[in-house]
Amino acid sequence: MTKVVNRAAIYAAAKELSNWGRWGPDDQIGTLNNVTPQDVVDAAKLIKRGKTFALGLALDQKIQSGLFGGRWNPIHTMLATGTDAAAGVQDVGRAFLRYADDAINMPCQASTQWDALAHIFLDDKMWNGYPAELVDAKGAKKNGIENYRDKCVGRGVLLDVARWKGVDMLPRGYPITNADLDGCAAAQGVEIRKGDFVIVRTGHQEACLKAGDWTGYAGGDAPGLAFETCYWIRQHDIAAICADTWGCEVRPNETDEANQPWHWVVIPAIGIAMGEIYYVKELAEDCAADGVYEFFFCAPPLNLPGGAGSPANPQAIK
Repeated sequence: MTKVVNRAAIYAAAKELSNWGRWGPDDQIGTLNNVTPQDVVDAAKLIKRGKTFALGLALDQKIQSGLFGGRWNPIHTMLATGTDAAAGVQDVGRAFLRYADDAINMPCQASTQWDALAHIFLDDKMWNGYPAELVDAKGAKKNGIENYRDKCVGRGVLLDVARWKGVDMLPRGYPITNADLDGCAAAQGVEIRKGDFVIVRTGHQEACLKAGDWTGYAGGDAPGLAFETCYWIRQHDIAAICADTWGCEVRPNETDEANQPWHWVVIPAIGIAMGEIYYVKELAEDCAADGVYEFFFCAPPLNLPGGAGSPANPQAIK
């Protein structure tokens, strides 16, 4: 495993860590195959107090800055309101109905979300060797987010790296290493197992919430996973990696030869399920209080055929 991150290292890691064909030539869920029915049953046994933590960031937070892909913040529009009702606007005919109704307009990855395996390409291929051209203006014909619709459930583990390091937030640009992940898990007394949904806390999102300032959160400098952790992900055979940051990996990236180099490997080659922009404040505080960093995790995406990603409101239950 090289410490130098460049194009050569990216392609070497992609080749060495590739899961293509591991679950057959038609697979479209990647590492979510690591979760067995027994894993789900065992994860349910982790529920001891019935305490639930919603890990979805409120959709009224203006986190998008246009630094990547022209994404905009969710737009919530009321189509019918109580003021309409009280004014009698809806009282048409004898059998009228007074009601409120609304709509939302947003990119699929504007807030807490899953990346689909159709989201990132390695050259002209996506997960499992499918041609990138299979994702066109009508959506993804392979590796769409709908394949995750009944798969994102199992044992969740929080790695609170910021708290382990004794800080509210890891510094922007701090690369979380394999040693950090292992050290944090050991300090918390939690074992990382095959098929786990691993959530990493950096404190970045909470700092933005506290300051009321999202400048640079989306696409700017941020603490995050170092490139070398693609080896850690493959070694531990986890089901998913999630974080409280915009893009999971460290920014600035560790090379100027590729944008989001870690993404180049973990999604199209390893086939990892990736969750971003997770809200973990209350969960992290509870884990620190009771010393229990494992929980039942459930985070279904929208059943959006052909989607390259999907909003989610993940639940951690202890």
